Amino acid sequence: MKKILLSFVFALNLLYGVNLNFKEYKTPIIDVEDDGTATIVDAPDIVVGSSGVVVHKFSSNDSSIIARVSVLEKNKGFAKIRFEVFDSLEQKALPLPGIAPKSGDYVILNFLYSRAVIVVPNKEIFDEITNAFSGITFIHPDIVGAYLSYEYKPNPSRDDFRKMCSKSAAGLIFIAMNNRGVFADCQSFKVIKEFQTGEVEYYQLPFYTRVRDIDTIFFKLDSAHINNYDAHYERLLEE
Repeated sequence: MKKILLSFVFALNLLYGVNLNFKEYKTPIIDVEDDGTATIVDAPDIVVGSSGVVVHKFSSNDSSIIARVSVLEKNKGFAKIRFEVFDSLEQKALPLPGIAPKSGDYVILNFLYSRAVIVVPNKEIFDEITNAFSGITFIHPDIVGAYLSYEYKPNPSRDDFRKMCSKSAAGLIFIAMNNRGVFADCQSFKVIKEFQTGEVEYYQLPFYTRVRDIDTIFFKLDSAHINNYDAHYERLLEE
């Protein structure tokens, strides 16, 4: 098993070394279209599928996040973004901002990309990944495991991970699979970084966590156990 784990990490370090930083990119909106999209200036730090937020300035001292954005495409020095509802800071006592993004508002892409939910098949790979990417703050899988246990969800969905990303202020999810590892955007599940790794020796389902009682319950029809770790997470990335 040690030989297989070393090959997993060797491929990881060979491609990216021990530091992988996703830099925030701040830029103003150039123009807004009627279909809910807009144009910004492109940059090397922008990746198709990445996400961010729109910040509206009310005065010289006051500004607020009013929307989420995702990057649709890059072309000839510009990037096209799509507006979405930003509900990560939603509070029932307060209404969501009723302001539409406009030219002059600015976008922050790669928002919260310094924090990631982590999904790995065993503790050894968990230790290797968290040590390799020292620039990323990983949300411990026990937090996600406790949520799934409470919800009787041994087969986590995209929405489950989105909720945990929002609650943990994380912008990315890292998923390790057999021969493959990816950083994906927490909301869109679009792959931002991908690399080849070694083989996985053994799996804990639904992923590595010290929470041992993630069980199903008879009246939840969508709470069946996972039988194939790789197939489940490949499907989440491809939906």
